[in-house]
Amino acid sequence: MGIGTRQPTAADEPADFPHLHHVKAIGRHEDLLGAVRAAIAPYAPDLPDTAFSVRDSREGQYTSVTCSVTVEDAGQLRAIYAAVGEIRGIILCL
Repeated sequence: MGIGTRQPTAADEPADFPHLHHVKAIGRHEDLLGAVRAAIAPYAPDLPDTAFSVRDSREGQYTSVTCSVTVEDAGQLRAIYAAVGEIRGIILCL
C-alpha cells in the first residue's frame, strides 16, 4: 500500500450500496490518469472518460485524478483503494 493510503474501515463505509463514490489519487507519475484507469479497470470496467477528472497542483509538482464510480459493495471499494494505492508515485489516496 502506498504512502498516505488508508483503506476504508467498516466505520467509513456507507451501509447503502450501491452508491456513487469518488476516489481521489494524488501523486507524481508521468501518466497518473492512465495508471489510475488501469488500476480501477478490473473492479469497474468500461468507465467513461467523464468518470475521470485530472488537475495539476498550483505549482505543478503533483497531479490529482478523481474517479467517480458506482460501487456495488464494500469489497469492491476496498479492492479499488488497494489497487490505486499500489501505483508508483502515489502520495495520497482519498
